[in-house]
Amino acid sequence: MDKTSVPSGGSPAQRPDYLGMAKGPVVIRLTNDYLFHVLLQYDNEALKGFICALLRLKAGQVKSVVVINPIELGASIEAKDFILDIKVLLNDRAIINLELQVINQHNWPERSLSYLCRAFDNLNPGEGYQMVKSVIHIGLLDFTLFPQLPEFYATYQLLNIKNHMLYSDKLQLSVVDLTHIDLATQEDMQHGIDRWAAFFKAATWEEIKMIAQRDENIAKAANTICKLSQEDKIRLQCEAREDYYRSQRDMEIYMNKQAGIIAERERVMAQQEGKIAQLAELLSEKDSTIEALKAEPMSFS
Repeated sequence: MDKTSVPSGGSPAQRPDYLGMAKGPVVIRLTNDYLFHVLLQYDNEALKGFICALLRLKAGQVKSVVVINPIELGASIEAKDFILDIKVLLNDRAIINLELQVINQHNWPERSLSYLCRAFDNLNPGEGYQMVKSVIHIGLLDFTLFPQLPEFYATYQLLNIKNHMLYSDKLQLSVVDLTHIDLATQEDMQHGIDRWAAFFKAATWEEIKMIAQRDENIAKAANTICKLSQEDKIRLQCEAREDYYRSQRDMEIYMNKQAGIIAERERVMAQQEGKIAQLAELLSEKDSTIEALKAEPMSFS
């Protein structure tokens, strides 16, 4: 399949009902970043629906969405740190970077800012600064970015810290917390962002069918996922990504265990140092007492 020519999956009337035949557990969920990229690259209607939900747009406001960093579907991923984010050109006026992250590497703010700034440098030779395209980075995280302030869907922009005046509307960062769908606001639910998140997290095809009944775009996306999951080359790459996740999680568990061992050793050492300090203090008091006794004049009765 050509990188630059990806079929849209056909019109709804032309698509076989793969979803209707699906049942039982979802072996590979949409939290698999390879499947995430493949779906939104393959199915333009699903991509439009997803972006409309995330940006709270009406369908008529989206004239075109084009994936500008397509991958060759089914081709092997050579590097284990292969980045499977999706860069989308919206209405030829804005660049949207969609990225799915399932493992907390504790660097998301810095990473997302790096992506945002790189994408903002999008002027062609000879163009003035006013021609720079707006850039939006949207992260779908399977962990909570700021545990002290959990939020389902958060958006950040450059603001004056005193009066909150917007510096520019051409830079925006958004985060969807897939672990906190329960915190979705009325506005989030109105635009269906919570339904997309539930679709990503669904563990069975029966769950997906229930969600699909409430959202036509998700129904189309779910049908596409069923089709793609049956293609051997794509399934193998999804499984390779799952193996990568397992390795990363095993490493994280090992590192956390080592950190726990180190913390326990430091705790024991701190206790020992405390005991040593107490003993030193007792010895110092004893020495002072001895010196005081030596200094007292001896009396003979």
